[in-house]
Amino acid sequence: MLPDTRFPESLLMDRYNQQQPLTARLGLWDAVSIIIGIVVGTAIFKSPMIVFQNVAGPWQALVAWLVGGVLSFCGALCYAELATSYPRDGGDYEYLNRAYGRWLGFLFGWSQLTVVLSASIGTMAYAFADYGAAIWPVLSSGAAWLAVAAVVALSALNALGAVAGKTAQNVLSVLKVLGLAIVVLAGLCAGSSASIAPSAVAPSFKPSLGLAMVFILYAYGGWNDAAFVAAEVRDQRRNLPRALLIGILAITAIYLAVNAAYLGVLGFDAARQSSTPAADVLQHAFGRWGRTAISLLVMLSALGAINGMILTGSRIYATLGADYPMIAWLATWNRRTAVPLAAIGTQAIAAVLLILSVGTSVGRSLVDAAFSAIRVPSLPWNEYFGGFETLLAGSAPIFWTFFLLTGVAVFLLRLKHPAAERPFAIPLFPLPLLVFCGTCLYMLYSSLVYARWLALLGAIPLVLGGGLWFVMRGGRIAK
Repeated sequence: MLPDTRFPESLLMDRYNQQQPLTARLGLWDAVSIIIGIVVGTAIFKSPMIVFQNVAGPWQALVAWLVGGVLSFCGALCYAELATSYPRDGGDYEYLNRAYGRWLGFLFGWSQLTVVLSASIGTMAYAFADYGAAIWPVLSSGAAWLAVAAVVALSALNALGAVAGKTAQNVLSVLKVLGLAIVVLAGLCAGSSASIAPSAVAPSFKPSLGLAMVFILYAYGGWNDAAFVAAEVRDQRRNLPRALLIGILAITAIYLAVNAAYLGVLGFDAARQSSTPAADVLQHAFGRWGRTAISLLVMLSALGAINGMILTGSRIYATLGADYPMIAWLATWNRRTAVPLAAIGTQAIAAVLLILSVGTSVGRSLVDAAFSAIRVPSLPWNEYFGGFETLLAGSAPIFWTFFLLTGVAVFLLRLKHPAAERPFAIPLFPLPLLVFCGTCLYMLYSSLVYARWLALLGAIPLVLGGGLWFVMRGGRIAK
């Protein structure tokens, strides 16, 4: 058995008992709603065109989306074991702490705050603002401030209490699913404008199934965020695995149905060239009002993703604060509303700073000036389709590195704690775990190839975080 001197089990359990949230207020369907709300963001409206361009035919496209669901399901099995064995808020932060040592858990939390999760919040906020401007052009000049307003408003809503946050998430997720159901029904009722039969690959397209899977798995990303609120889920041992598995199954069904609607109405060739397939489907069914309706649906989807990430992400930083006296203020929970107010506020500030830094021309100029000062070339903003897409490209290798390390942590923790109770054990072990780790490894490679030197955007905060950890590591775990 491997030694576990870096993080004694008795100390971990004492800390969990003393720092767990005041009340478990999330039920099964609250957790499912969080998963669906975060995962089904804007990718289902943007990624299909790229996926269709990189497959040989419509049925291969649908199979690829199904495979994405199966791969995510394997990952959910792994997280179900981890979340029920170590049911503390923070998710990956807790598992990495236990498997590798405090330094890696700290770097995970730091990277989520400085670039990974805050960038995802900013991206969704900008999608909300862009589609709002599409409906009301007068807002186009203030898109950045509309994005900021979305983050601030939803952060304030979550600060009102866990009930307010989860209620907003449930409502937004239901509206999102209903909106996507309308897209599917429109595809069934409007009739096909083209055949779904496989058509010849257009000369301008060079299919790459591997690239298609990159965008599909990106569209499935975020289901693991439910583990960040593990301690707040009622009847954790039953509801956490159920939420993860039900959530993935529901998302897979939604993605298959929506893509089938795109193909059924537009046909394969037209779908490969449509950057707005959902809008095209609704326009075919309802005329010009269809495009307005889809803009509203994307806005709702973005808000649901933002709210879910605010709700779950703040728990990482609250748990981080509980472990380090120098940032213990992050672990301040409001006893009446059962929310970590300081963590929510800190997360909102980080997201707003990123919105203003990479989402505006002035901010991008300042970022370029800062890079020039350290003799690094200006960032290729246009090559990666704008500010937040550039930031996401640079941070994706960090995201997949931590995801892979969490998968490997399942092996390590089984070796380090062989006698630990595991209310949910991965079935057919180690096959699902090997599939999950292989998926993460492939996505890490693909993200590095795509980002190239831009991966420094994610690496620089990690280096800074390493220095910060050395400053704070001398303190004992906060009690």
